[in-house]
Amino acid sequence: MDFTFTEDQLLFREAISRFLMTEAAPETLREIWETDEGRSPELRNQMAMQGLTALSVPEDNGGLGMGDIAWSLMTQELGYYGIPDSLADTAYVGAGLFSALDDNVAGKGEYLTRICDGELRLAIGHQSSQLVSDAHLAEILLMQHGDEVHLVPRAQIDEVTNPSIDSSRRLSQVTWQPTSETCIASGESGAALWNQTLNRGALSVAGQLLGLAQRMLDLSVDYSVQRKQFGKAIGSFQAVKHHLADVAGKIEMAKPVLYRAACSLENNHPLTDIHVSQARNFCNEASALAARHAIQVHGAMGYTWEVDLQMFMKRSWALSNTWGDNIFHQARVQDYVLNSTVDLAPASTFEEA
Repeated sequence: MDFTFTEDQLLFREAISRFLMTEAAPETLREIWETDEGRSPELRNQMAMQGLTALSVPEDNGGLGMGDIAWSLMTQELGYYGIPDSLADTAYVGAGLFSALDDNVAGKGEYLTRICDGELRLAIGHQSSQLVSDAHLAEILLMQHGDEVHLVPRAQIDEVTNPSIDSSRRLSQVTWQPTSETCIASGESGAALWNQTLNRGALSVAGQLLGLAQRMLDLSVDYSVQRKQFGKAIGSFQAVKHHLADVAGKIEMAKPVLYRAACSLENNHPLTDIHVSQARNFCNEASALAARHAIQVHGAMGYTWEVDLQMFMKRSWALSNTWGDNIFHQARVQDYVLNSTVDLAPASTFEEA
């Protein structure tokens, strides 16, 4: 079995990285944050033109038809550049939910086409969080009510803005009334859709956390070369080297775990829930360590608005409790590992010759 990424996936990631490097510089993000909406329609349209919104939309609806494996690369780029947009929730999580709906659901094809073209803004309300991201701009909301999936027009909700430590996030507490007209899936089908959506959302956050960890490491390395004490760059001190090496090690350990989870989700592996939660845990540990060591390298000035580190550090803190908190994902892995019927011995992992 070939576990390497395809040439198309790698080229697409490289193209998106080059684009975001130019169009999503930290000074640009700060300007966007200071607007009332906190979002840039121009930046979103440019990302749509790059094909990012079409990535996982089926080819029948004009998309590229790529899956979770490709997004495991893209979400790292979105995290690395701190994109202040709900693009992943719309183009990845939302598109995945719409694609899995029955074909007889009214408007399914139209919504997928509009996601592909970058025209549709949606928000997702899952029971794992009391707050909904980007509800203030969403044309429609996909809301959970037990095992039911509801497609709710913006006109049928009330929202109360909730501040976030991360200036790029726009959170709202949403109240709405479920009706038979808004329900598009229920029962076992609805429960399966929400479980898949939770896994996809958690995997999206895991990828972003890993990208954020890499960005904080890069910023710390750059700063340690420039900052001098006692006539030497602080990066030459052994303690600083150890801090940065620990972060680099955590990032490299988390990458294969993330990619395995993406492969499991794309191929409907029976242990997808466990693999996704394990990836989420590994990536969250990497970002938490990166934030802690980065602020130690930068000193107190790392918290200030003028320093880029605080942008990515705060975002990592905010995302760590999105699509299931740490306790939830740790419990999913522990329940599996501590189950007495599970054989985790080497003989069960590797086939005997």
